[in-house]
Amino acid sequence: MASATKSWLSISTNSHFSLANIPFGIISTPTNGTPRPAIAIGDYALDLSLFAQGRGFSAAPSIEKDIQVFSEQTLNAFAAKGQPFHREVRKYLQDILAEATPHPAILKTNDSLRSKALIPLKNVQSHLPLEIGDYTDFFAGKNHAFNIGTLFRGPENALNPNYLHLPVAYHGRASSVVVSGTPLRRPWGQTLADPKAEPKVPTFTPCKRLDIELELGMFVSRGNKLGDQISVKSAPEHIFGYVLMNDWSARDIQMWEYVPLGPFNAKNFGTTISAWVVLADALAPFATKGIENKTQLQKYLQQDEANNVLDIELEIDLTSK
Repeated sequence: MASATKSWLSISTNSHFSLANIPFGIISTPTNGTPRPAIAIGDYALDLSLFAQGRGFSAAPSIEKDIQVFSEQTLNAFAAKGQPFHREVRKYLQDILAEATPHPAILKTNDSLRSKALIPLKNVQSHLPLEIGDYTDFFAGKNHAFNIGTLFRGPENALNPNYLHLPVAYHGRASSVVVSGTPLRRPWGQTLADPKAEPKVPTFTPCKRLDIELELGMFVSRGNKLGDQISVKSAPEHIFGYVLMNDWSARDIQMWEYVPLGPFNAKNFGTTISAWVVLADALAPFATKGIENKTQLQKYLQQDEANNVLDIELEIDLTSK
């Protein structure tokens, strides 16, 4: 395969969409409002629907027989094909876009297909990449869990006894997961103006302590039959890819409602994710060993792979009025 580090396309060194990345998403354009799959490469989106129609996958018969997945309006069908297919498609597209591509006639020197399928990112509208049937929010990261626990219960009881023994999570509202840039309304809910006052009588008011949480979201590519288990060792094979996520939180509403069953209206009013899904293979080189958990885990949670977390540096900018 050609090198995955340099493309015949001009790609800025500051671009998030290098040849080593090529994340997948769903786009539409002013001339075609139908959502369809694409990849981001440099300052362009490669329309995979038009690419497939233009015989772009003709040099990969094993992919071409399944190109109908690139005519869907979400990435669900593509994701359901599983990691071996994702890997093959990603490597093939890297090959096509590489400077020393072995198939220049497919896109590099094919002016007709290039002019149709390569669309400037500024001219595309991004959509939610997958239809989301379920959404589980994990209380991941010991430092984060300690800080939030301190906020609600004080440092002495910040971590509940179960935290070091099992994954702690709750089911969120899948229907309120939206693509980044979607406006969200400040939620209303019950809050305690003075938590120390007695009796504790709440007021119904707009949230005054709106919080953001920069997180990494993960899409599962294929599931399991109801009741069947997926072993912790095979779980990574079910991952489609990752997105950046903002877990919006109404902290003052959450502090009153979370006992005893956890978050509800404080968390379900909106969750934003990035439009582009970075495939699992693209982040595999960043696997590393995480913070040691000295608690003996149950056998079903024990992993053989020591490098079982991703070393990803995330940064956030906050712009107020």
